[in-house]
Amino acid sequence: MNYKQIEIGPVKKIALVAHDNKKQDLYEWAKFNRDLLAQHILYATGTTGAILQEALDLDVVRLESGPLGGDQQIGAKISEGEINFVIFFWDPLEPQPHDPDVKALLRIAVVWNIPVACNRTSADFMISSSLMEGSYQRLVPDYSGYKDRFVETVPPKHLRS
Repeated sequence: MNYKQIEIGPVKKIALVAHDNKKQDLYEWAKFNRDLLAQHILYATGTTGAILQEALDLDVVRLESGPLGGDQQIGAKISEGEINFVIFFWDPLEPQPHDPDVKALLRIAVVWNIPVACNRTSADFMISSSLMEGSYQRLVPDYSGYKDRFVETVPPKHLRS
C-alpha cells in the first residue's frame, strides 16, 4: 500500500473522552496537564466536556454524549481531518450500551493513523512526547485506489428486464 503524509501542526486537535467510571481519572489527568492542554484545541463528548470546561477554565468544543452519538461525531471529525489526537479513558470492566460506537471510533482512529491513549500512562507518554511541540508528518494509507474502485452494480431482480 502507498502512503501519503499529512501534517499535524504544532497545535493539536485533541478529543477527550471518558466512560463514567473513568471521568475522575480523566479529570485528574487533565487538571495535572492543564497548561499543556491549553496550547491545543480540545474536543470532548457530553458530560466529560462540561466537566473539563468548567474545571480547567478552557474552551472545549462539546459534542453529544457518547451513547447519543458523540463517539461517532469524533470518528467523523477524524475522517474529515478535524481531530488528530484522541485520549479515550474507556472502562474495560463495564459493559457499555454503545460498545459498537466505541469500537467504531477506535477503528477509525487506526484507519487514519491517529494516536490514541486509552489510559493515564499512555496519555502521559503521548502528551509529554517531544513530538507534541512541533509539527509532525503523519503517514496515512493512500485510500484513493479504494475510493476510486469500480463497483459493478446489479439491479435487484424485480428491476431486471
